[in-house]
Amino acid sequence: MSSSSSPADPGPVTSGDVDRALLAALARDGRASYTELAERVGLSVSAVHQRVRRLEQRGLITGYHAKLDARALGLGLTAFVAITPTDAATPDEAPALLAHLPEIEACHAVAGVESYLLKVRTSSPDALEVLLRTIRQTANVTTRTTVVLSTSYEDRPPL
Repeated sequence: MSSSSSPADPGPVTSGDVDRALLAALARDGRASYTELAERVGLSVSAVHQRVRRLEQRGLITGYHAKLDARALGLGLTAFVAITPTDAATPDEAPALLAHLPEIEACHAVAGVESYLLKVRTSSPDALEVLLRTIRQTANVTTRTTVVLSTSYEDRPPL
């Protein structure tokens, strides 16, 4: 037998490969049982349990959550809202000032003209208009909004 690796023979499976496979499997299905995970990576259930616990302790797995269908919840309008402080001399507190608004799904600090990019979900264009007014008044910012027409994919795991 040859000891070289080829596309047909990927070589020995390393500990890192197993951890990546576990992370990828859990990212796709956070409710997968240890038995299912063990079958996917070729380890015993107890070994998988220990590895998952170590991945959690190392901070690679930060939690488990249910993925909700925003449209089914009546939040069929998604938009990205870029915000810029109206007065650059004032302290930048926009994320803290806007954190209480449940329509804001994500807040990213960005490079460029704007300071932050918000991902928001609302029930309608009228609700979006009200939210934009609230954002501007609450955080003393200007907004630039892009409404999403359709989404090809979203929340893809990084592995």
